[in-house]
Amino acid sequence: MAFADNLKTLPGISHLSALNLIDAADAVVATIENKPGQAGSLAVYNHLAQLYGAISPEAAKKGLELYAEHTEDARSNPGKHPNIDRLIGLAERGETLRVKQVFAV
Repeated sequence: MAFADNLKTLPGISHLSALNLIDAADAVVATIENKPGQAGSLAVYNHLAQLYGAISPEAAKKGLELYAEHTEDARSNPGKHPNIDRLIGLAERGETLRVKQVFAV
């Protein structure tokens, strides 16, 4: 399935303003906001956190499947899709990031 089709199958994110991604040292290494250009990634990362409890290497691999055609574009153009690049790195390095939801008010 294409990324747009995959997005339609994911849980809604209207209750979120962002997700913070936290490394093993308790540092926030990235924030994905609920805004144009990031909402799709917010939906993917939120779904992965719900399924796996964190963005583990296994979750990262599932995320790369969900990004569909954009994953190959990210592999061909490093830096173009930072949220996909992050998943590729987590899967390759065997690292995990915790996720903290930031709820919309």
